[in-house]
Amino acid sequence: MKVRIPNQGGAAGMAGMLRQAQKLQEDMAAAQAELETREYEVSAGGGVVTVKINGKREILGLEIDPDVVDPDDVETLSDIVMAAVNEAIRKVDTTAEAEMAKFSSQMGQLNLPGMF
Repeated sequence: MKVRIPNQGGAAGMAGMLRQAQKLQEDMAAAQAELETREYEVSAGGGVVTVKINGKREILGLEIDPDVVDPDDVETLSDIVMAAVNEAIRKVDTTAEAEMAKFSSQMGQLNLPGMF
């Protein structure tokens, strides 16, 4: 008795899938590069501290409202700055994760067993 294996497209089909995978990899690299150039601005403490950050998680700017600067309460200012920086980093990470998740679903559609 012969077993019939459905035609998977042979070498031509595999070449096509590899081209798709390569294109996906190029698209992912381009998206990653674009994400690194993005800039985000986040405020904390009701807007008294503003942090500007890029996709590489580099702080580009830090603005502090002079009214919040109290020499007798440096700890509060420190806490607000820390909160703003942490929120800015979370925003970069969340955006990058959402953008890269789009590629994960495309990888699954390539149907290359054992590759993804």
